[in-house]
Amino acid sequence: MHLSAHSSQPAPAAPDESDPARMAAVFDAQFETALRWRVSTARERIARIKKLREAMLAQREAFYAAFLQDYRKSPTEVEASELLPVMDEMRHAIGQLRRWMKPLKVWPTTTMLGTSAWVQYQPRGRVLIIAPWNYPLGLCFGPLVSALAAGNTAIVKPSEMTPAVSALMTRILGEVFPENEVAMFEGGLATSQALLALPFDHIFFTGSPAVGKVVMSAAARHLSSVTLELGGKSPTIVDESANLVLAAETLMWGKFLNNGQTCVAPDYVYVHDSVKEAFIAECNKVLAARYGASPAEQRHNPDLTRMVNRHHTQRVAALLRDALARGAVVRAGGVHDEAQCYIAPTLLDEVPAGAAILDEEIFGPLLPILGYSDLNEVISAINAGPKPLALYVWSRKQAHIDALLGRTSSGGACVNHCVAQFAHGNLPFGGVNNSGIGSAHGAYGFKAFSHERAVMRSSPLMLIKLFFPPYSRQRSYLVRKTVDLLRLPML
Repeated sequence: MHLSAHSSQPAPAAPDESDPARMAAVFDAQFETALRWRVSTARERIARIKKLREAMLAQREAFYAAFLQDYRKSPTEVEASELLPVMDEMRHAIGQLRRWMKPLKVWPTTTMLGTSAWVQYQPRGRVLIIAPWNYPLGLCFGPLVSALAAGNTAIVKPSEMTPAVSALMTRILGEVFPENEVAMFEGGLATSQALLALPFDHIFFTGSPAVGKVVMSAAARHLSSVTLELGGKSPTIVDESANLVLAAETLMWGKFLNNGQTCVAPDYVYVHDSVKEAFIAECNKVLAARYGASPAEQRHNPDLTRMVNRHHTQRVAALLRDALARGAVVRAGGVHDEAQCYIAPTLLDEVPAGAAILDEEIFGPLLPILGYSDLNEVISAINAGPKPLALYVWSRKQAHIDALLGRTSSGGACVNHCVAQFAHGNLPFGGVNNSGIGSAHGAYGFKAFSHERAVMRSSPLMLIKLFFPPYSRQRSYLVRKTVDLLRLPML
């Protein structure tokens, strides 16, 4: 049976998703499944991913309606920013899983001559995936694909802030999997707390650094391993040699995709003083062409996603008001309507130090533009803050690119591009320190949900017997010479 966006039959009444006893019962039911799946084959895992894929695609129109209801995202953006990344993750896993699952043979070290060894990839077991609201489908089902590829059972907790999308995902998972394999629990804080109280084998969390600390603290009580995909203030640098037209076209896409509600969106831009005005002019051309030249055209543009709710609209509007009160100048946009969850794509110039927008992660359609003359000062400013999830460099000077990549730290980086590193399935996606722990996507996602078990097999010769007591004079001499041998360089 396929779900319909306009089903004539009413949906069954949802049980109390905050019931800790029910969550614990589902968690317990997954134990035997996790043991069976520990020896599951690539064929079996691929079949599960394919079933989920077909169920997703059968609900394409339903996803359009759900995203429109939750925050007026256009169908094309649903395809590009939600369905496409998950489909790519699925295709990648289906095509590469047999290779990922093969034991990795390793050479013996000097002291282990006579042995054979390999790394065996085992499922972690029962995993928890907690996803945010900004890309509810991609950030629920993307990690789930990796978890299934690695052979795990899963419980998924979507955000309560996108109820239509979450309800649809819950129905799809319920159709594809029994709860002792994969289950989804909707709900708010109480649901998250109840799930985090359970001793999962791994927790995959996407969200803010503040909540990431709470998740890590909960995981520590059970010594559960974690993957934390967090955020931060991702800086962009546009130097005097940059292709300003291409920089403006790409940055206006990366920043205002999903109306700025993207963890890897450019958070602020350093632009060399000599090209700042030209860069702002190019940005305004792009905004006018894409969203409309007038405030009224922008407000009614169907391609501009809304803020997810009034609370977040008010939060971002407060950042704008604070910046303007301190002397910032609007170079584009600035219009907002909290009742309609609307904030226009906004460029801000002359934002002074001390403005909240320079300290808090914006997560909305506001882009501060900061002039600079000395690249060393930019590098120092970036290093003075927490390590960001992404860093973007626009330059045609290799020395500048090398300096920024070599002297700063971030989860990922792009040269003459932005945001697209998230979609590169052969790259690890993740943060560093404040912006995250661990990596996801492709083989890295498979490893995140796998235990890399070290296995060694000895030959009958067992050279290590030479080091067993009793320590005779001859044996002591042999051990000493072996230690001295290790000082020599490897061939």
